[in-house]
Amino acid sequence: MTTLTVLTYNTLFGGRDGSADHRAIAQVDLVNDLRPDVFLMQEAKSFDANGSAWLYWLEQQIGMRGFLAIAPRTGQNIAIFIREPVRPLSFEADGANFHHTLATLKVEIPGSELPVTFISAHLCPNGPEVRRREAAYLAVQAAPERLTLVTGDFNSASPHDLEPVDWTALAPHHRARYLADDLRGIDRSVLAHLETAGWVDLGYKLDAEGGPTVPTAAYRDVEFATMRCDYLLASQALSARARSYRVIRNDITDMASDHYPVLVTFEL
Repeated sequence: MTTLTVLTYNTLFGGRDGSADHRAIAQVDLVNDLRPDVFLMQEAKSFDANGSAWLYWLEQQIGMRGFLAIAPRTGQNIAIFIREPVRPLSFEADGANFHHTLATLKVEIPGSELPVTFISAHLCPNGPEVRRREAAYLAVQAAPERLTLVTGDFNSASPHDLEPVDWTALAPHHRARYLADDLRGIDRSVLAHLETAGWVDLGYKLDAEGGPTVPTAAYRDVEFATMRCDYLLASQALSARARSYRVIRNDITDMASDHYPVLVTFEL
């Protein structure tokens, strides 16, 4: 039996603020401390610039191989990194049907009789109507017998979670991005649709209290209510192999991005 560790993290512009890279270096330290087998990264901004220099730099820093999905309209690329002996079988990017892009990497893992497919998503921040359209492309990939995991920033609340305590304090122009169709509460339809299709919310399954993933301590006064925004959704077969789930909160993650990373382990 093989233990597989998976990290998902919206890094906020790849950890860089103009020429300042202290957040990127902190994120490298975090990944090297956690040593995931698979790292699904959202907001790999400018990772395609200068001959993909930042992609190659990060590969060298964390000792993992990266696959980059270009976001042609927004520049908010998505990257998936794998560590040996995980071996890539195929990679696809979908920048046509998603506001940013979608990255899909199928891999072979020693000890697993089936390949595992990892999908990294960053759904549209502008409203649930667009996110529901994006979710339709993910729903059809929830075949129960396959080993599939879709992760990332869904910009959505879960039907399992309570209304954020600071929901009404959020500025109206930010609150509009998350409004349900009744124009009062927070929208939960995107995650509800995906769960109805068969995806299993590992955060709810393994950590029923549903700790928030946004905002972090250093980014309290931004566009988020305190909520779960980042998810790992597994097919039925892969969900049965999930063993642990943890939102990583420490001094590094408090400041390295506006999202907290999430770490999950599987036994294959």
